[in-house]
Amino acid sequence: MNLREEAERRVDAKIKFQENLYKYLIVNTIIAIICIIFLHSFWLLAFVMFFWGIEIVDDFFKAYPLRDYRERMINKELSKMGD
Repeated sequence: MNLREEAERRVDAKIKFQENLYKYLIVNTIIAIICIIFLHSFWLLAFVMFFWGIEIVDDFFKAYPLRDYRERMINKELSKMGD
């Protein structure tokens, strides 16, 4: 896989995560309002937040993998050691 394809894959994953997160926040806000006004309980909101939240976390780790974080930390430590 060349560098451009890898960059496109990463950008697509980040866009998917951001879009899914915005949808999650909007839909759960609407469900919360419905639960407050009509149901007087939050079981529906908790159910949706939990199961959709699992997908959000999965999308997050696909968009921002831990290995990238590890590489940044290693480079930061190397630069500190060089100073």
